[in-house]
Amino acid sequence: MEDDTGGGTSPCFAHLLVDGHPVDAETARDVARFRRAERARLLAARTMPVQERERATAALIAGLDRIVAPKPGITIAAYWPIRGEPDLRPWMARAHAAGAGILLPVVVAKAMPLEFHGWSPGCPMVRGIWNIPVPADGEARVPDIVIAPLLGIDRDLYRLGNGGGYYDRTLVRLQPRPRIIGLGFAGCDLPSIYPMPWDVPMNEALLADGTGAVAERPARHVTG
Repeated sequence: MEDDTGGGTSPCFAHLLVDGHPVDAETARDVARFRRAERARLLAARTMPVQERERATAALIAGLDRIVAPKPGITIAAYWPIRGEPDLRPWMARAHAAGAGILLPVVVAKAMPLEFHGWSPGCPMVRGIWNIPVPADGEARVPDIVIAPLLGIDRDLYRLGNGGGYYDRTLVRLQPRPRIIGLGFAGCDLPSIYPMPWDVPMNEALLADGTGAVAERPARHVTG
């Protein structure tokens, strides 16, 4: 679901049904407006000098090296960077060389769950539905670990993303549930994103300033 509810609703419908969840229309609209404003603010904050971005990205990669140990038999879903997101492609290449299966998210249809397809350095890529490069070939796989880019993250590890709802729509359906790591630049923390019933929290969060958090909720962890 897009965060924006959009359009009018007949007065006889006191609630909306969103991805199987009953949601009060006014609440959904208020949360959508709050998130739009926070997205604009946090996207602007991603604009930084090249050297500062390189240092921040290097710090994130060093942090990933501490908490994830790529090896044969583990599949890791990362992402292709857009809209100023941290560029993990050097780390992905090293993880692939260590024997881990590296996957990228693929939008197969608008407002539908993602699929994760295999990626390797130099593999053929095509432009996907949202013009984001995706692997040209490969079948859907369920990752052991998902690394999700953060635009924002709140104290309960609920993620603010780009607004399409693709990660939430996908993660809730994956069985077994992967270990989910949110990754972002410093300063993207929020008191709350006012989570809705369909929002899926991260198991862990890692920011470029070295801060991070692990959820108290039980999760299936894949260790290196």
